[in-house]
Amino acid sequence: MDHSVITLTTDFGHEDPFAGIVRGVILNINPSANVVDITHDINPQDIMEASFVIKNSFSFFPRRSIHVVVVDPGVGSARRPIMVAAETHYFIGPDNGVFSGIYKLTEPTVIHITSQHYFLPKRSPTFHGRDIFAPVAAWLSRGVDITNFGDTISDYVTIQLPEVKKSAANIIEGEVVYIDRFGNLTTNISAADIENMLQDKPDRKIKVLVKGKEAPFKDFYSQAQDKGLYSLINSFGYLELFVNKGNASSDFGIKRGEKVGAILT
Repeated sequence: MDHSVITLTTDFGHEDPFAGIVRGVILNINPSANVVDITHDINPQDIMEASFVIKNSFSFFPRRSIHVVVVDPGVGSARRPIMVAAETHYFIGPDNGVFSGIYKLTEPTVIHITSQHYFLPKRSPTFHGRDIFAPVAAWLSRGVDITNFGDTISDYVTIQLPEVKKSAANIIEGEVVYIDRFGNLTTNISAADIENMLQDKPDRKIKVLVKGKEAPFKDFYSQAQDKGLYSLINSFGYLELFVNKGNASSDFGIKRGEKVGAILT
Protein backbone atom coordinates (compact mmCIF):
# COMPACT_ATOMS: atom_id res chain seq x y z
CA MET A 1 0.00 0.00 0.00
CA ASP A 2 1.35 3.40 -0.95
CA HIS A 3 2.07 5.96 1.79
CA SER A 4 2.79 9.20 -0.02
CA VAL A 5 3.34 11.61 2.89
CA ILE A 6 6.65 11.58 4.78
CA THR A 7 7.22 14.16 7.52
CA LEU A 8 10.54 15.23 8.98
CA THR A 9 11.16 16.36 12.56
CA THR A 10 14.82 16.94 13.46
CA ASP A 11 17.30 19.08 15.36
CA PHE A 12 19.34 19.68 12.18
CA GLY A 13 18.48 23.38 11.85
CA HIS A 14 18.68 25.19 8.52
CA GLU A 15 22.28 26.40 8.33
CA ASP A 16 23.69 23.00 7.42
CA PRO A 17 22.77 20.75 4.48
CA PHE A 18 21.60 17.82 6.63
CA ALA A 19 17.84 18.34 6.31
CA GLY A 20 18.07 18.86 2.57
CA ILE A 21 20.18 15.75 2.14
CA VAL A 22 17.60 13.64 3.98
CA ARG A 23 14.91 14.95 1.63
CA GLY A 24 17.14 14.11 -1.34
CA VAL A 25 17.65 10.51 -0.20
CA ILE A 26 13.90 10.02 0.14
CA LEU A 27 13.13 11.51 -3.27
CA ASN A 28 15.87 9.50 -4.95
CA ILE A 29 14.13 6.30 -3.84
CA ASN A 30 10.56 7.55 -4.24
CA PRO A 31 10.29 10.65 -6.44
CA SER A 32 6.51 10.68 -5.84
CA ALA A 33 6.85 11.09 -2.08
CA ASN A 34 5.33 14.21 -0.56
CA VAL A 35 7.99 15.25 1.98
CA VAL A 36 6.79 17.74 4.58
CA ASP A 37 8.96 19.47 7.19
CA ILE A 38 7.30 19.64 10.61
CA THR A 39 10.38 21.32 12.07
CA HIS A 40 14.16 21.15 11.97
CA ASP A 41 14.51 23.46 14.96
CA ILE A 42 14.19 21.06 17.85
CA ASN A 43 16.79 22.10 20.43
CA PRO A 44 19.94 20.04 19.85
CA GLN A 45 19.71 16.53 21.35
CA ASP A 46 16.42 17.43 23.08
CA ILE A 47 14.55 14.12 23.01
CA MET A 48 11.81 15.37 25.35
CA GLU A 49 10.99 18.32 23.10
CA ALA A 50 10.93 16.13 20.00
CA SER A 51 8.59 13.69 21.74
CA PHE A 52 6.19 16.54 22.56
CA VAL A 53 6.29 17.96 19.03
CA ILE A 54 5.62 14.71 17.18
CA LYS A 55 2.88 13.65 19.59
CA ASN A 56 1.03 16.93 19.00
CA SER A 57 1.68 17.14 15.24
CA PHE A 58 1.22 13.75 13.59
CA SER A 59 -2.59 13.58 13.77
CA PHE A 60 -2.96 16.60 11.46
CA PHE A 61 -1.54 14.51 8.59
CA PRO A 62 -3.36 11.90 6.52
CA ARG A 63 -3.70 8.36 7.81
CA ARG A 64 -0.74 6.11 6.94
CA SER A 65 1.65 9.06 6.88
CA ILE A 66 5.25 8.24 7.75
CA HIS A 67 6.94 10.42 10.36
CA VAL A 68 10.74 10.45 10.48
CA VAL A 69 12.10 11.86 13.75
CA VAL A 70 15.85 12.35 14.02
CA VAL A 71 16.94 13.72 17.38
CA ASP A 72 19.65 11.23 18.02
CA PRO A 73 22.46 11.97 20.51
CA GLY A 74 23.28 8.24 20.52
CA VAL A 75 23.82 8.01 16.76
CA GLY A 76 26.37 5.35 15.87
CA SER A 77 26.07 3.61 19.24
CA ALA A 78 24.25 0.39 20.14
CA ARG A 79 20.88 2.15 20.27
CA ARG A 80 18.50 0.57 17.76
CA PRO A 81 16.78 2.07 14.73
CA ILE A 82 13.04 1.41 15.03
CA MET A 83 9.76 1.67 13.17
CA VAL A 84 6.53 2.25 15.11
CA ALA A 85 3.02 1.58 13.86
CA ALA A 86 0.45 3.44 15.99
CA GLU A 87 -2.74 5.45 15.54
CA THR A 88 -2.87 4.51 11.81
CA HIS A 89 0.49 6.26 11.30
CA TYR A 90 4.12 5.13 11.07
CA PHE A 91 7.10 6.56 12.94
CA ILE A 92 10.78 5.96 12.15
CA GLY A 93 13.74 7.02 14.26
CA PRO A 94 16.12 6.00 17.04
CA ASP A 95 15.08 3.84 19.99
CA ASN A 96 15.91 6.52 22.56
CA GLY A 97 12.46 7.40 23.90
CA VAL A 98 11.65 10.00 21.28
CA PHE A 99 8.33 8.25 20.60
CA SER A 100 7.32 8.05 24.27
CA GLY A 101 4.44 10.45 23.69
CA ILE A 102 3.11 8.18 20.95
CA TYR A 103 3.41 5.12 23.18
CA LYS A 104 1.16 6.77 25.78
CA LEU A 105 -1.65 7.16 23.23
CA THR A 106 -2.05 3.51 22.29
CA GLU A 107 -0.45 0.08 22.29
CA PRO A 108 2.09 0.35 19.44
CA THR A 109 3.73 -2.19 17.19
CA VAL A 110 7.49 -1.54 17.36
CA ILE A 111 9.95 -3.10 14.94
CA HIS A 112 13.72 -3.18 15.31
CA ILE A 113 14.93 -2.23 11.82
CA THR A 114 17.58 -4.77 10.85
CA SER A 115 17.10 -5.36 7.11
CA GLN A 116 20.19 -3.54 5.89
CA HIS A 117 19.39 -3.89 2.20
CA TYR A 118 16.93 -1.01 2.75
CA PHE A 119 19.77 1.22 4.04
CA LEU A 120 22.15 3.22 1.89
CA PRO A 121 25.06 1.00 0.84
CA LYS A 122 27.69 3.24 2.44
CA ARG A 123 26.84 4.31 5.97
CA SER A 124 28.36 6.80 8.37
CA PRO A 125 28.16 6.34 12.15
CA THR A 126 27.28 10.03 12.46
CA PHE A 127 24.36 10.38 10.01
CA HIS A 128 21.78 7.62 10.38
CA GLY A 129 19.10 10.13 9.38
CA ARG A 130 20.54 10.03 5.87
CA ASP A 131 21.77 6.44 5.73
CA ILE A 132 19.06 4.48 7.59
CA PHE A 133 15.94 6.43 8.54
CA ALA A 134 15.42 8.30 5.27
CA PRO A 135 15.82 5.28 2.94
CA VAL A 136 13.68 3.07 5.19
CA ALA A 137 10.93 5.70 5.14
CA ALA A 138 11.19 5.94 1.37
CA TRP A 139 10.94 2.17 0.88
CA LEU A 140 7.99 2.02 3.27
CA SER A 141 6.34 4.78 1.24
CA ARG A 142 6.73 2.63 -1.85
CA GLY A 143 4.66 -0.10 -0.28
CA VAL A 144 7.18 -2.42 1.39
CA ASP A 145 5.39 -4.19 4.25
CA ILE A 146 6.58 -3.23 7.73
CA THR A 147 7.31 -6.87 8.59
CA ASN A 148 10.07 -6.88 5.97
CA PHE A 149 12.16 -4.36 7.92
CA GLY A 150 12.82 -6.46 11.02
CA ASP A 151 11.30 -8.18 14.02
CA THR A 152 8.80 -6.88 16.55
CA ILE A 153 10.24 -5.89 19.94
CA SER A 154 8.64 -5.13 23.31
CA ASP A 155 11.64 -3.72 25.19
CA TYR A 156 11.69 -0.38 23.37
CA VAL A 157 13.00 2.63 25.29
CA THR A 158 10.64 5.08 26.95
CA ILE A 159 11.42 8.28 28.82
CA GLN A 160 9.49 9.58 31.79
CA LEU A 161 7.18 12.36 30.60
CA PRO A 162 6.00 14.95 33.15
CA GLU A 163 2.60 14.12 34.58
CA VAL A 164 -0.03 16.39 36.09
CA LYS A 165 -0.39 15.92 39.85
CA LYS A 166 -3.57 16.45 41.83
CA SER A 167 -2.59 17.52 45.32
CA ALA A 168 -6.20 18.16 46.38
CA ALA A 169 -9.69 18.07 44.88
CA ASN A 170 -9.39 21.68 43.80
CA ILE A 171 -5.65 21.89 42.95
CA ILE A 172 -3.62 20.44 40.11
CA GLU A 173 0.05 20.98 39.44
CA GLY A 174 1.79 20.69 36.09
CA GLU A 175 4.87 22.17 34.53
CA VAL A 176 6.16 23.94 31.44
CA VAL A 177 7.00 21.29 28.83
CA TYR A 178 7.53 23.33 25.64
CA ILE A 179 8.61 26.85 24.74
CA ASP A 180 7.89 28.14 21.23
CA ARG A 181 9.84 30.79 19.31
CA PHE A 182 7.52 33.51 20.64
CA GLY A 183 8.43 32.60 24.21
CA ASN A 184 4.97 31.17 24.88
CA LEU A 185 5.07 28.46 27.54
CA THR A 186 3.04 25.31 26.96
CA THR A 187 2.32 23.30 30.10
CA ASN A 188 1.21 19.69 30.41
CA ILE A 189 -2.10 20.78 31.98
CA SER A 190 -4.71 19.97 29.36
CA ALA A 191 -8.02 21.60 28.57
CA ALA A 192 -9.64 18.36 29.78
CA ASP A 193 -7.89 18.76 33.14
CA ILE A 194 -9.37 22.24 33.48
CA GLU A 195 -12.82 21.12 32.33
CA ASN A 196 -12.83 18.27 34.85
CA MET A 197 -12.10 20.71 37.67
CA LEU A 198 -14.98 22.93 36.58
CA GLN A 199 -17.43 20.09 36.00
CA ASP A 200 -20.71 20.72 37.83
CA LYS A 201 -19.25 23.92 39.25
CA PRO A 202 -20.49 26.66 36.86
CA ASP A 203 -19.94 29.45 39.36
CA ARG A 204 -16.31 28.59 40.09
CA LYS A 205 -13.22 29.83 38.28
CA ILE A 206 -9.65 28.65 37.73
CA LYS A 207 -6.71 30.62 39.07
CA VAL A 208 -3.37 29.90 37.36
CA LEU A 209 -0.25 30.37 39.49
CA VAL A 210 3.44 30.33 38.53
CA LYS A 211 6.32 31.50 40.72
CA GLY A 212 3.76 32.48 43.34
CA LYS A 213 2.06 34.95 40.99
CA GLU A 214 -1.27 34.73 39.24
CA ALA A 215 -1.45 34.49 35.44
CA PRO A 216 -5.03 35.62 34.74
CA PHE A 217 -6.94 33.50 32.25
CA LYS A 218 -7.78 34.85 28.79
CA ASP A 219 -9.49 33.43 25.71
CA PHE A 220 -6.96 34.81 23.20
CA TYR A 221 -3.73 36.81 23.16
CA SER A 222 -4.97 40.32 22.41
CA GLN A 223 -7.37 40.22 25.34
CA ALA A 224 -4.30 41.02 27.45
CA GLN A 225 -3.83 44.78 27.31
CA ASP A 226 -0.51 45.03 29.12
CA LYS A 227 2.80 43.17 29.32
CA GLY A 228 1.78 41.00 32.24
CA LEU A 229 1.86 37.23 32.35
CA TYR A 230 -1.41 35.62 31.32
CA SER A 231 -2.74 32.15 30.51
CA LEU A 232 -5.03 30.54 27.95
CA ILE A 233 -5.79 27.19 26.30
CA ASN A 234 -3.56 27.03 23.22
CA SER A 235 -3.92 25.35 19.85
CA PHE A 236 -2.43 22.09 21.20
CA GLY A 237 -5.21 21.97 23.80
CA TYR A 238 -2.93 22.75 26.75
CA LEU A 239 -2.71 25.54 29.28
CA GLU A 240 -0.21 28.11 28.03
CA LEU A 241 1.45 31.10 29.67
CA PHE A 242 2.00 34.14 27.46
CA VAL A 243 2.80 37.83 27.25
CA ASN A 244 0.88 39.67 24.54
CA LYS A 245 3.46 40.87 21.99
CA GLY A 246 6.18 39.84 24.41
CA ASN A 247 8.21 36.82 25.46
CA ALA A 248 6.87 35.07 28.56
CA SER A 249 9.97 32.92 28.95
CA SER A 250 12.58 35.70 28.92
CA ASP A 251 10.40 38.47 30.36
CA PHE A 252 9.57 36.43 33.46
CA GLY A 253 12.56 34.08 33.62
CA ILE A 254 10.48 30.93 33.16
CA LYS A 255 12.09 27.84 31.69
CA ARG A 256 10.98 24.33 30.89
CA GLY A 257 10.25 22.40 34.05
CA GLU A 258 8.86 25.42 35.93
CA LYS A 259 5.91 24.31 38.07
CA VAL A 260 2.48 25.71 37.23
CA GLY A 261 -0.60 25.35 39.42
CA ALA A 262 -4.28 25.55 38.63
CA ILE A 263 -6.57 26.18 41.59
CA LEU A 264 -10.35 26.07 41.68
CA THR A 265 -11.62 29.23 43.40
